[in-house]
Amino acid sequence: MPANRSRTDRWRQSLEKIRSRGGGLEFTVNNKSDTQGDDSKNLVWRVRLLDYDDDTITLEHPGSMGLSFHIEPETPLIGIISVGQNRWMFHTKSISSSKQRSGNGPFKVLKVYMPEKVERCMRRNFDRTSTARVDLPTVNVWPLLNHASAGPVEIASRMMIEQLREQGTTASPGFDPQMLPEVGPRFEARLANIGGGGVGLVVDKENRAALDSVHLFWLSVNLLPAVPAPLVMVARMAHTHIDSQQNTYAGLAFDFSQSTDHKHFVVTQIDRFIRDSQTQARKAA
Repeated sequence: MPANRSRTDRWRQSLEKIRSRGGGLEFTVNNKSDTQGDDSKNLVWRVRLLDYDDDTITLEHPGSMGLSFHIEPETPLIGIISVGQNRWMFHTKSISSSKQRSGNGPFKVLKVYMPEKVERCMRRNFDRTSTARVDLPTVNVWPLLNHASAGPVEIASRMMIEQLREQGTTASPGFDPQMLPEVGPRFEARLANIGGGGVGLVVDKENRAALDSVHLFWLSVNLLPAVPAPLVMVARMAHTHIDSQQNTYAGLAFDFSQSTDHKHFVVTQIDRFIRDSQTQARKAA
């Protein structure tokens, strides 16, 4: 049996490895339609795998910084299993959200259907298979040179997004040079996933050196049209590793020390994007 076929057939063993070490899976709303030219983006969340049986998978509920993202029952999802350099994707649907209790108090869980099969991703196309596609949002990234300069720009950004939403319009998907704190040279990344307190970025090997210059970054995330202007925030480098294609996966922790108001605003906008993706998914079904 070919090695890749063997690994795919043993994907349930990979689930057990992930559960035993307290690891996680990644999920996104399957908001793609069969229409040619569908350019909708996917926001991937990473959550801990708690349990599974023949029919269901129980997960830590997706959320960030204390806010749970709303997931409707029967929402079509794409699940992602990663073990080392091996990656599989599968289709599933949400079943229900509920609260459970542990020694640390109540916590929220999400149940999804156990897939009948998974498909292995090729290394050069780690975010797509023959039946599933994940398109990651673009992130503009700058080394942040003066942390205090970020606060006024965060306020201006919130005001602009709220004004655009009232007007029913959207801004350019790019960035406004006038809406920047004191930063270094810009580079681009892709938003690989969002977790409880930060984000994972995929940075092409050409821009790897930019990650070594500082540990604090200014991010501008394109979540159009759900969020009518790029969503900006400060994040601090937590860890990095290099994948098989020599690109860098960078884990960054949110830094809202300049404004707790901006923390609530950012999480609310992410929740809005996920709700909007579910609306798209229902239309595409």
